[in-house]
Amino acid sequence: MTSLRSLLFAFLALFAAATALTGYATYSASHAAITGLVDARIDLVADAITDGVRPGDAAAILARIDRFAHRRDTGDIGFELEDVRGRRLGGNVALARAIAPGYSSVSGSDGIAGLTAGRAERRDVGGGLRLITIAETEPVDGYAFIRARNYMIGFGAIMLIVLTGTATFALIVRRRIGEVRATAAAIVNGDLQHRVPVPARGGAFAAQAEAFNHMLDRVAALMDGLRQVSSEVAHDLRTPLARLRGRLALAADAPTAAAMRHEIEQATEQCDMLLATFSAILRIAEVEGGDRRARFAPVDLASLMGEVIETLRDAAAETGHRLTGAATHPVQIIGDRGLLAQALVNLVENALTHTPAGSVVTVAVAQDRGRASVCVADNGLGIAPADHARALRRFGRLDPSRHRPGHGLGLPLVQAIAHLHGGALTLGDAGPGLAATISLTVAPRGVEGPATADLRS
Repeated sequence: MTSLRSLLFAFLALFAAATALTGYATYSASHAAITGLVDARIDLVADAITDGVRPGDAAAILARIDRFAHRRDTGDIGFELEDVRGRRLGGNVALARAIAPGYSSVSGSDGIAGLTAGRAERRDVGGGLRLITIAETEPVDGYAFIRARNYMIGFGAIMLIVLTGTATFALIVRRRIGEVRATAAAIVNGDLQHRVPVPARGGAFAAQAEAFNHMLDRVAALMDGLRQVSSEVAHDLRTPLARLRGRLALAADAPTAAAMRHEIEQATEQCDMLLATFSAILRIAEVEGGDRRARFAPVDLASLMGEVIETLRDAAAETGHRLTGAATHPVQIIGDRGLLAQALVNLVENALTHTPAGSVVTVAVAQDRGRASVCVADNGLGIAPADHARALRRFGRLDPSRHRPGHGLGLPLVQAIAHLHGGALTLGDAGPGLAATISLTVAPRGVEGPATADLRS
């Protein structure tokens, strides 16, 4: 798609070319008009010199030239009479070169005293004589330069005004586009309350901003409605499920429940899974609401990775896994330390759950060109690239994992936490195994984070 800058440059180039061509055409037209007027004057003067003179009467022509040369209104007119061989017979100018028949241009290089630029006409006057009549096209010295300079200043001022106006308009449009883009980025990052500033003076930009904001209001209302429904359903169902679990626990302790103890324990486990599912739904709704941004502070991802590995190392060893970590140096970001810890724990537990005993799970923190990344990779079976999108959907459990405990909300919760921090969760091939990577923005220089994290937040 063509960018605003390329469109601006194309418009300016076309305008500059059109202005230059218009200026050149105007200058050429005025120059041609002056040349035509001077040629007509030369023709009239030459007719006056030769009118009524016998062909070949050089003395009569020279006498008339002398009388014309002393008139005030012909001070810029020059004459030279030549014979058939081009030898000068007389006149008030002496030409340094031969003049072609008809009309031609002359300049100061032709050796005519006081002449900067002019026109000349050579005509035969009979008897082998040739009369050359010369008239100036510049009333003052440097008139052509002055005229060209005036055209350049006039059309240059037009170009300057248009260029300035166009650049100002482009800056205004770019600023408005930047505001819309910033608002869209804020919405994508979860800040559904961000809106495009509306100019106080009104106008087309204000109407566009108001229409965009009305659309965002509608989208936010729909999102809030969906979030509220899911939250209310989860809240309303958690209470009876908790009561049901309590009654099942009481029933399991009854003396008469020995024969049904296994079924009661299975029902209790199902209640626990449902309660965990509703808790995850409420957690995702809380994260997507964006309220946790108020708790953002500097976080060292390398330090956080070390704490998570230390917390889960024993659990990994119990299932026959080896958990390792690597970070070359501290990596500072701005975020919610508790949520980032939960995201990292979820990714590690997901790797431990879906890989066989003996697998290695590696956590790596890196920084490159203003972006930070946390990658949890394993050497298990992995996930086919075609299933990556389904694995990130809510309740998007893949067929091989459906027999394992879980609710299909672990990766979606990590993805929501990444979006809250202006980042993203991507799944890739670890060759073999799965690599789950969270990318985030590095904190500005000079920002220092806390030394410890509360993994229970």
